[in-house]
Amino acid sequence: MRIVVSTDHGGFPLKEAVVETIKELGHEVIDLGQFNQDRSDYPDYAEKAGRSLIRGEADRGVVMCGSGIGVAITLNKMKGVYAGLCENTYSAHQGVEHDDMNVLCLGGVVTGTELARDIVRSFLNAQPLNQGRYLERIKKYKKIESEFFK
Repeated sequence: MRIVVSTDHGGFPLKEAVVETIKELGHEVIDLGQFNQDRSDYPDYAEKAGRSLIRGEADRGVVMCGSGIGVAITLNKMKGVYAGLCENTYSAHQGVEHDDMNVLCLGGVVTGTELARDIVRSFLNAQPLNQGRYLERIKKYKKIESEFFK
């Protein structure tokens, strides 16, 4: 898979570990920055990653800010981008399996490096179930998305 990675200054402390983990799993990394810890605005980096997904340049994304909340909010304003803030491995794989999540959001200030690695592994090793009640629920939220993203 092609995985877009993007972060502001707050998520930057996790970036190297996230990129290494993605590569260790055999995936391609599309690194959209930030490339240093200079102060920056999380919406800019979340938007870059979301646009990459929408254009089909990436299959999934890992996007970081200080808490993970700001990038999650920003990404979920973009039609077709389904971002979730995950602070544990269960949510990371369940979000993909049950909810078709395509972006993992992490908080560089609140998530340790080794936990971030485990969460990324869980996210990338998961596959959407896309059947039964899970598919029906996804159809429901996409119907809501269609109504509000006219």
